[in-house]
Amino acid sequence: MTLKTVKLKTWLAACGIALASLFVALPAAAQQSATQVNSVVSIVNINTADVETLSSLPGVGPKKAESIISYRELNGNFASVDELVNVKGIGKRMVERLLDKVTI
Repeated sequence: MTLKTVKLKTWLAACGIALASLFVALPAAAQQSATQVNSVVSIVNINTADVETLSSLPGVGPKKAESIISYRELNGNFASVDELVNVKGIGKRMVERLLDKVTI
């Protein structure tokens, strides 16, 4: 085997590895892009959402979601998104981050 043949085989092997890694990475990247699009498109209605839906919001876990629902059950539907500041564990900064992700 000549040096040129060895170099060619090495180059082909490297190309094969690079192509194989692309086939692995592309579906994962497509999945992530689809998830980002779905999270951008869906707006959560804080007057009707359940714990699971509220927990999908950034910074809202199951406990805060339960607090939102408890507040809603005690005080009736939210009159505005800004009213979320009255929920235990939710401050102005969180409400500001959620403004484009929630509605009433």
